[in-house]
Amino acid sequence: MFPGADEYGIDLTVTDAAVERALSVQPADVEPARELSYCRNVFVPLTTACRYTCTYCTYYDVPGQASLLSPEEVRTIVERGADAGCTEALFTFGDDPDDRYTEIHDQLSEWGHDSIHAYLREVCDIALDAGLLPHSNPGDQTHEQMELVADLNASMGVMLETTAEVRAHGGPRAKSPGQRLNTIETAGELGIPFTTGILVGIGETWRDRAESLLAIRELHERHGHVQEVIVQPVSNNERWRDGSPSLETMRRVTAMARAVLPEDVSVQSPPNLAPVRDLLDCGIDDLGGVSPVTDDHINPDYAWPALRELEDIADEAGVPLRERLPVYERYLDDEWVSPRIRAAIDADTDAGARYRSVLGD
Repeated sequence: MFPGADEYGIDLTVTDAAVERALSVQPADVEPARELSYCRNVFVPLTTACRYTCTYCTYYDVPGQASLLSPEEVRTIVERGADAGCTEALFTFGDDPDDRYTEIHDQLSEWGHDSIHAYLREVCDIALDAGLLPHSNPGDQTHEQMELVADLNASMGVMLETTAEVRAHGGPRAKSPGQRLNTIETAGELGIPFTTGILVGIGETWRDRAESLLAIRELHERHGHVQEVIVQPVSNNERWRDGSPSLETMRRVTAMARAVLPEDVSVQSPPNLAPVRDLLDCGIDDLGGVSPVTDDHINPDYAWPALRELEDIADEAGVPLRERLPVYERYLDDEWVSPRIRAAIDADTDAGARYRSVLGD
């Protein structure tokens, strides 16, 4: 059904009836959330090398210009985050650098790594030692790649974006919806608490949006691993000048996400990118990761709001604002978190005490 699904053995059933029900949802059909949550994080852009060249993305750099943070740079960033009271180290990088990025591959080899995922494992260890829980978002991954780093991550993620083929993903290295879906399913098979989401306004249709949300729902119903779904509008930047979706569109698609997804899956609206105040009645219950010390390196033109602004948003909604960890509380058992992550949360350390205070323990 979805482009590339057969190649990756993805078998999903999205019926016309389910799509029509999703398309009928309006904001008045959903209830506002009873509380809003957020996570205090530090953003670690491990490398700007990426095999994709999406037309809306400013994160990637071309070969010869891409950077790779050193272990020392990573340690400085995560220690600053821990000192600021963060609980999450958000590791991002472009999907596996292809053969064009010879300098990146050479640098990894010099540091003793045969892949970016092997290096990711090292820096996740650095984050844990500094007192932060890693949440890695490294794009599409194979079973072997994800398994290599899973035990050092409290949670992981990848944006599905859309199950449709869109021109914004175009070119010889276009993203494959089937590969994206395979990454989400792989996380479920490995028992990894997972974040995904849709990107609104990159050329997808309303039916595509419904099908994307229904595909996420089915994968969650199989594995129970999707902790939150981000509903993110595309935003103007130096590479994308086609504008953002209208407020009416964002209200309707956010409400559709809330109606389609199971109740235990949070709907996240990023406050630096989406008109959150106008979406409070559309079912959002999470404001995502917000950093007091680093920029949003994927969307550098859109600064994180201060904690005071998040409190104002919650006050406007008339609900409490609650801090959370990068792994949602319902996943804090041996089935979902590794012994290393459990030990970090239970440790008699300043970091352990910080994690437990967020949990209310």
